[in-house]
Amino acid sequence: MKGIRGLIAGMTVMLPLAAVAQAGDYPTQPIKIIVPFSAGGVVDSITRVIGEQMAARLGQPVIVENRAGAGGAIGTKFVAKSAPDGYTLLSVSPSHVVNPYLMKSADWSHARDFSAIHGFGFVPNVVVVPSGSPIKSLPELIALAKKNAAPVTYATAGNGTSNHLSGLLLEQQAGIKLEHVPYRGQSDALNDLLASRVMMMPLTTALAKPHIESGRLRPLAVTTGARSSTFPDLPTVAEAANLPGYEVSTFFGFVAPKGTPQPVIDKLSSTIAEVLTMPAVKEKVATLGMDLAPRGPKEFDSYLVAESKKWGETLKKAGIQPQ
Repeated sequence: MKGIRGLIAGMTVMLPLAAVAQAGDYPTQPIKIIVPFSAGGVVDSITRVIGEQMAARLGQPVIVENRAGAGGAIGTKFVAKSAPDGYTLLSVSPSHVVNPYLMKSADWSHARDFSAIHGFGFVPNVVVVPSGSPIKSLPELIALAKKNAAPVTYATAGNGTSNHLSGLLLEQQAGIKLEHVPYRGQSDALNDLLASRVMMMPLTTALAKPHIESGRLRPLAVTTGARSSTFPDLPTVAEAANLPGYEVSTFFGFVAPKGTPQPVIDKLSSTIAEVLTMPAVKEKVATLGMDLAPRGPKEFDSYLVAESKKWGETLKKAGIQPQ
């Protein structure tokens, strides 16, 4: 009996040591990064920029695989059930923490099923109105929403998108009522905004920029906590409307299945941190509208947990139930 107990005790010591030893040789085979959306989108594009440079530093191929469907649920579940060995990673954006509150099929929890590796940065939304609109500032829009009998309409790319969350949080924090007009995507929503069929939209900077520069759209504020490098003179919503708790951004980063050895997480994180300092990478992600805001494993993990709590409370307050 003593011999069996000794063997079990020895095995419990050996298992973490084996994981550490394995991590020391990591990686010894190609790494797969799952993008839970179709190719060509901003999540896919940013993942490929980072993955290409990771491969050069790690000495193994980094394969980006698109597993789209069910609003990101298919790819996310695939990674959650993958071996926690550092060879299957997930590229995440806001749907990672929002979808469990919107979709019954999104039955994952970041805290339970994943470990953060590294956060890259964020893409702000710009609150814009058509150039012919009488609204010249965010306080004017809020004042109009408070006194106008007809609701102020805002366009989005659909329920749970960062456009929608931006409008929802503005409603709750400014104490106003806005009418949500969802579309199939940002492009459809933008067309109706430009035609003044809707009054306002929190639009991704990359899409907003050319129309702001051409004078077709008027920017009022950015939704992020800090000002955007794309529009450094434009105030944040928090500044413009005196709403210090307001912040909405489309974040990006990588996570791994829960149980991935910490040395593997740390090696991946330090590699990504190096990649994000490269001038060529900075230039490429800037063209996609992303502001760099690197976060290591602990910081990114805390951020994702906080975002999950924040949006769970916000959506519950709005009466939005999983479908």
